[in-house]
Amino acid sequence: MKGDPKVISTLNSLLARELTVVSQYMVHAEICDNWGYSKLHDAIQKRAIVEMKHAEKLIGRIIFLQGIPIVSELQKMHIGADVPKMFANDHAAEIDAVEQYNAGIVVCGTAKDFATREVLEHILNDEDTHVDDIETVQDQIAQMGIQI
Repeated sequence: MKGDPKVISTLNSLLARELTVVSQYMVHAEICDNWGYSKLHDAIQKRAIVEMKHAEKLIGRIIFLQGIPIVSELQKMHIGADVPKMFANDHAAEIDAVEQYNAGIVVCGTAKDFATREVLEHILNDEDTHVDDIETVQDQIAQMGIQI
């Protein structure tokens, strides 16, 4: 099925975002592991894996729409120098993702590509969960600090 060029472009933009945050989250997870924060490592690594699955879904949809997935273009990564900064950067990335997915859903609706819109809505639900999870950790850090 030949997809709408605007939808394919939107999917590639979202793909760049997903691939960028996978890398950012992997770096943050490994830094936490190096510092001995195993629970934070595990939580960030789990989020990175979910983002990888999002990238996989986007690639599959682009190919289905007879587009070419662009995996060589990334957005700017923001690596934190400490845990609070990591989570602030990750929070900003997730808020941006929510905005990008909402905009992508509108593009799909305008193009009357409701199947792609449904894919994006599903991913958006995950991104909302990521925002909530990050805010929970930020609240815990603010209240308890970062003790081992």
